[in-house]
Amino acid sequence: MPEMTYREALNQALREEMERDPTVFLLGEDVGLYGGSFKVTDGLLAEFGSERVIDTPIAEGSIVGMAVGAAMAGLRPVVELMTVNFALLAMDQIVNHAAKIRYMFGGKAKVPMVIRAPGGGGQQLAAQHSQSLEAYFLHCPGLKVVCPAFPVEAKGLLKEAIRDDDPVILLEHEALYGSKGEVPEGKYTTPIGKAKIIREGKDITIVSFSRMAVLGLKAAQELSQEKIETEVIDLRSLNPLDVKTIIASVKKTGRAVVVEEGWKTGGVGGEIVSLIMENGFDYLDAPVKRVSGQDVPMPYAKNLEKLAIPQMDDIITAVKYVLR
Repeated sequence: MPEMTYREALNQALREEMERDPTVFLLGEDVGLYGGSFKVTDGLLAEFGSERVIDTPIAEGSIVGMAVGAAMAGLRPVVELMTVNFALLAMDQIVNHAAKIRYMFGGKAKVPMVIRAPGGGGQQLAAQHSQSLEAYFLHCPGLKVVCPAFPVEAKGLLKEAIRDDDPVILLEHEALYGSKGEVPEGKYTTPIGKAKIIREGKDITIVSFSRMAVLGLKAAQELSQEKIETEVIDLRSLNPLDVKTIIASVKKTGRAVVVEEGWKTGGVGGEIVSLIMENGFDYLDAPVKRVSGQDVPMPYAKNLEKLAIPQMDDIITAVKYVLR
């Protein structure tokens, strides 16, 4: 299979869906002439024109609100937020409108829209531009939440999200845009709500998503040199969440470490641990361990930022702790 970057995979997904369906259009700050803040929409303005690739004012509430209205009217908008941190300016439109309208209209109105939102830390963008806000969106029923870790899923999940009749927020980690991976030739989609076992193992399970799934895989490869065979699950979707795959793996290994980049308090990891305890307690041979970001605003200084975000060594330490 050919290799491409995460960024290129997203770009290819957008191009293919815009070619397939004339109701798909893009909107956001600098998505047209500039090609997007992270160059994901590069070249699409020239190919599809300004009616389908729309540069908007700096007004996130208006951008998302316009997309909600367009989706209700039968179009399939794809919003690019310059960063997930700016989604906080559109939470009313996301939580009270996009996520609720289908329910409140008794299913007679659909909101088939996608919000693409770069986020995560590690880029020295400091406290207001380095946040992992997955738990905010996971807490909201009616909103699907996906977090691709590899280029193959970045393409497949975005295509599936565009075709979905419900609103989907696609959370893209900024540190992954330049990462490379194999992507199948031809057109395909990746199902929303289905996790993937990216490494088989028998001793312990690592459950993660987004960039932490990449680090979890690297940690498992290091641990294998010490004869510790670690199973690694890339969740891919947080809502809906593939509980069945998680519990089947825990049943197999008897131990689990849950890894996330976001804050520990009220985080995604706590929800996953609770689900393991509710559905898989009898299979556990040790308590489940969480690895997460520190409960602090993200520092700017590189050395402090590194301390605030889970590193591969933190995952390895947690696995050995559970196995001791």
